[in-house]
Formats: sequence, C-alpha cells, structure tokens
Amino acid sequence: MPNITIDEKSVPIRSDDSLIRKTELVISGVLRGGVLLSVAVILAGVFYYYALRLLGRLPPANFPDTLGEVVAGLKAAEPVAIVTAGLLILLATPVLRVMVSIAAFAIEKDRTYVTITAIVLAILLFSIFGIGSYLGRPGLTDVSNSTFGVLLVIALSSMFAGFVGALAGLGGGVFIVPILTLLFHVPFAIAIGASIVSVIATSSGAAAAYVRDRMTNLRVGMFLEIATTAGAVCGALLSSMLDDTVLFIVFGVILLVSAIPLLMRLGEELPRGVQNHKWARPLKLPGTYSDQRTHQDVSYHVAHVRIGFGMMYVAGLISGLLGIGSGTFKVLAMDTAMRLPMKVSTTTSNFMIGVTAAASAGIFFQRGDIDPMIAAPVAIGVLGGSMLGAKTLNRMSNVHLKKVFVPMIVLVAVSMLARGLGWL
Repeated sequence: MPNITIDEKSVPIRSDDSLIRKTELVISGVLRGGVLLSVAVILAGVFYYYALRLLGRLPPANFPDTLGEVVAGLKAAEPVAIVTAGLLILLATPVLRVMVSIAAFAIEKDRTYVTITAIVLAILLFSIFGIGSYLGRPGLTDVSNSTFGVLLVIALSSMFAGFVGALAGLGGGVFIVPILTLLFHVPFAIAIGASIVSVIATSSGAAAAYVRDRMTNLRVGMFLEIATTAGAVCGALLSSMLDDTVLFIVFGVILLVSAIPLLMRLGEELPRGVQNHKWARPLKLPGTYSDQRTHQDVSYHVAHVRIGFGMMYVAGLISGLLGIGSGTFKVLAMDTAMRLPMKVSTTTSNFMIGVTAAASAGIFFQRGDIDPMIAAPVAIGVLGGSMLGAKTLNRMSNVHLKKVFVPMIVLVAVSMLARGLGWL
C-alpha cells in the first residue's frame, strides 16, 4: 500500500506499534460498550414509561438530578429513573474513556501521556464533583409529558444532527436547540441540556469507529483536552456571571471571521509544506491515517502547537459558557492553525468534544437542566446518525469534507447571532 507524506523532508512518527494499536482498540471498545449499554437502558426505560402510561398506571413524576435520587428511583422501579440512569451511563462514557486511556498509556510505558491524561481526568472530576456541587441545583422538576409520537419525531430529527455532526466534527447542538425550542416549544434551558447530551452522544458514537479505523490522532486529542476541559470549567463558572446574548454575538462573529482562511484553501486536499512545531515530535503528535477512499496511507506533520492549544482553551470556554460542543472552533484550530488534514481534524474533534462536554455535563445535570424524556430521544437519534456519519466520512475526500464543513460554520455563526439578537 503506498504512503503519502505531506512534507518530503522528513518522515513523521508512525503509529504502527502493536501496543499503540491495542490502545486504540481498547479505547474504541470502551466507547462502543458505553454507547450500547446506555442505549439498552434508555430504551428499556422509555418503553416501560409508555407501557405504564398506556395502562394508566403511571404516577406523576419528577426527574431526578442527583445520584441518590436516581438510585432511589431505580430501587422503586421508576421508569424515569431508568431512563436517567441510561443517560448517566452515556454522560460517564467519556470520563471512563479517559480513565482507561491512563491505563493504556501506562501499559505502553508512555509516562508523558499518562501524566497528560491524568491531568484531564483531574479537571473532569473537579468539574463534576466540585463545581457541580458548588453551583447547586434547583430541586426536582416535572418530567415532560410528550406523546410517544413526539419523541419519535425528536429522535428522527436528531439523527440528522448526529449525521452532520459526525461528518463535520460538531456536537449537533446547533440543530438540536433550534429544533427543540422552535418546533417543540421546549424551554431553552432544557434544550441546552439536551444539546450537551447530543454532544456526548455524537462523540461517543462516531469516535468509536474513528478510533478503531485509526482516523483519530489520539495523542493530539489527549494533549489538547487539557486546554478544552480547563476552558470548559472556567466557562461553566462564568456562565452565571456573563450576559449570554453578548457571548452568542461575539462567538458568531468570531466564527464568520475564522471561516475565511478555510475558504481560501477550500480546494486543498492535503496541507503542503507543513513543518513540525518544536513540540510536535517530543509529544509524538505527527501521525499517519489510512484513507479508505484512495487506499493509501497519509502521513502528516503538526504545526503551531502553542496556537492550537490556546485556541482549544477558547473552544472549551465557549462550550462551558454556552452549553455546546464548540466542535467548529476545534476543527478550525486543527485545520487552520495546526495544519492537520481535514479528516484528522474532524475525527479528532469528535473524539474531544465528548470530554469537553462531560466537563460541564455534571453541572447541567445537577442544575436540573437535563429532562430525561427529552434528552432520551435526542441521545438515541444522535447516536444512530453519528454512526452513519462515521461510515460515510471514510468514503469522502478532504475537499468534499471541507465543502460540508464551511456551510456548517456559517450555519452555526448565523444561529449564534440569531440567539444573541433574540431571533431564536
């Protein structure tokens, strides 16, 4: 099989070691296992809920927003508690993936990435059990009383969000929030909570396939997750202090301006003349992916690591402030600053957005912003769409992928501006 090297002056580090391959397969397995288990539990809870409702035996319900309430509900065989438990399994999957990654890197005897991944885990746990508890919660909230037909339509709509999200490296929230608020009149806070769930669902569903197929650069993702999780924690803390309308407008303008360099290189299949940043080789960031469309191995370098790291902090900050995955900003950072191939940028973004969202998901859960009977169909639909999108991406060229991504940037930017100006 031929090998394409973007910069002919030096050959980047390849990831052909058997231990590294085992690490990739273990991480992919954890993501896939978490997704399948969460889907099984969610579906069991949903069908149990509507079976009791059909029989007229469903008591008035609140949705639990602490682990203690979920456990108590499970002991009482409450369907809403079962659905919530399934959602919590999904929300916990990125955290478990980080924990397993520490063990996998330890087996590889890669002390650098054991340390890097441990820092990411520490930030995640601090966010979930520290800041989440500090911000508190509003108390029990009534469960949405939607019909099964409405939930089915939400799930089908969410499939589209998951499909596009997997292709473009987004979380799907840019579609989920307008769909829920405009079409189904869901309160904005609940729609944002469902958006966080959709981000994690997209990441877990698509990343399992991308990691297995070696499209994702694990070390780039793990290194940059330090910046995104730290930013998400700061954003969550600032979210109650800053005016959301201003943030939406600023984010929309930044995205539109950031799209200009991508438009100028719209016809570029692979970056050319890229030189490794001085941190790239010590951090083992350069890599190779197998392009199923061309049946070739593509080797690439990694430039401007510090700039990319800084942009990832901003992406995490935006995620924590606005309750989105900020995948557009992550892809832009890797494509325009670090000069990774578009396929690597989108797949690595998908790998990262779940962890970024997990840094703030615990806060949204404890605030009571995740309604299980709204988040459940969103999660199921997005998971299905993201898995379909992951299969589609491998057959696309980088140029075609950019042509999908650029309109998504414009759509996200317009959506943010519309929310900031009060049109949504």
